[in-house]
Amino acid sequence: MAARTLVNQKGLEPVILDVRGLSSLGDYFIICSGTSKRHVQALAQHLQEALGQAGVKPLGVEGLEDGQWVLLDYVDLVIHLFITPLREFYDLEGLWVEANRLPLPEFTNNRHQEQPRP
Repeated sequence: MAARTLVNQKGLEPVILDVRGLSSLGDYFIICSGTSKRHVQALAQHLQEALGQAGVKPLGVEGLEDGQWVLLDYVDLVIHLFITPLREFYDLEGLWVEANRLPLPEFTNNRHQEQPRP
């Protein structure tokens, strides 16, 4: 649901990392970029709304006001949203290079639903 929301809101280059056994911070990280501070803030707000509607509330949210790096902590899932230059600077994908990258669900490859076949 989180990855779908990011894709639907035009998040850039979402990555899902399986950090089980590598980190006590959570089991999975999602890392994604936005085109601007406002875009990063909007991504975070849309995620909170979508997950909240499913009854999932974050344990904590950091950086929302500034919008350069927003961290949403859902205990087992930690979501990092960056403006692109900060994502490149902090390089969390490089920091967690030992983590398995999980394939994004199929909807990320096709933003539009296929039309029903006759």
